[in-house]
Amino acid sequence: MPLQLRSTVKSDGQLELSLAEVEMPQPREDEIVIRIEASPINPSDLGLLLGFADLSTVEAGESEGRPALTAKAPEAFMRHLAPRLDQSLPVGNEGAGTVVAAGASATAQGLLGKTVAVLGGAMYAQYRKIKAADALPLHEGTTAREGASCFVNPLTALGMVETMRMEGHSALAHTAAASNLGQMLQKICLADGVALVNIVRKPEQVALLEDIGATHVCNSSEADFMATLTDAFAETGVTLAFDATGGGLLGSQILTCMEAAAARRGGAVGGYGTDVFKQLYIYGGLDRSPTQLTRNWGFAWSIGGWLLPPFLAKIGPEAAQALRERVAREIKTTFASHYAQEVSLAEALSVEAIQTYGRQATGEKYLINPNKDLAQ
Repeated sequence: MPLQLRSTVKSDGQLELSLAEVEMPQPREDEIVIRIEASPINPSDLGLLLGFADLSTVEAGESEGRPALTAKAPEAFMRHLAPRLDQSLPVGNEGAGTVVAAGASATAQGLLGKTVAVLGGAMYAQYRKIKAADALPLHEGTTAREGASCFVNPLTALGMVETMRMEGHSALAHTAAASNLGQMLQKICLADGVALVNIVRKPEQVALLEDIGATHVCNSSEADFMATLTDAFAETGVTLAFDATGGGLLGSQILTCMEAAAARRGGAVGGYGTDVFKQLYIYGGLDRSPTQLTRNWGFAWSIGGWLLPPFLAKIGPEAAQALRERVAREIKTTFASHYAQEVSLAEALSVEAIQTYGRQATGEKYLINPNKDLAQ
């Protein structure tokens, strides 16, 4: 029987990752069954997969003769985990593979034997059933590995640029900018003529982005970070930022520099700061510490959350499909993803692997091939 990776947080605070046998899915008229051959481990997957567990407590074990892992979720996070306690949950937002079975509809039959990408959840599994209309056929010559990350990162990067346009901004800033997503965003901005300020934390990340054409890269670990960020904002006119870190002072620093740049460009200044509106969107949680705000940026500002599904719902199915089609066209260029390791379901449950991809470090992205052990 096919295997599927499951995550369970128990009432006693123990996380258990295991491989469960599931029934081979059978397609209805408008459905297809995909043999999953590539599924990335994105930061958006790790919350469900790891349940905020302390990775220093990870221990290897077995469940029904297959590899399993356990770890301890800190007591401070148990309240947040309450809705999922004692439930065995499938994991994996997106992936790609070959259609091996199809229902009777013309749409489903037309996909039989083709390589498709899908955003559907429960993708860390050897087989996945989904509606044919929800699959994205990959262009001839595109592999499942190349198409595995068609949705989360590419559509998020495109969504940031579209949000900029919809909300009347002319440029944007992005943190954790050397990530796969950040590199995609830089390529989009170069192609579309959009000014982008990249924020990273290591010199080698500055070099990586400059190598692909970035003009503005600011290193938050440098002593002159605030000055260089203000200069970049003044030059580009950035009034919109997307922050992947979430916690700490970085979001506050970004707004502070936006305000200083706006004042330098001549934004009206009074007792309440400039009249230039500044928007910070938090879309990730790489830093789990509290978000700290030092309100020295006037009153023309807003801080909010940004997620891909509500954005896609907002723009509607036709606009969303246009973005998906651009991803398919440019999957080997603009939206190419890079992986440090390709692992099987069992290999994903090794202590070494989970402590590596659980760090969410740049250059350490993992790809799961649920059928790797069975590949010919």
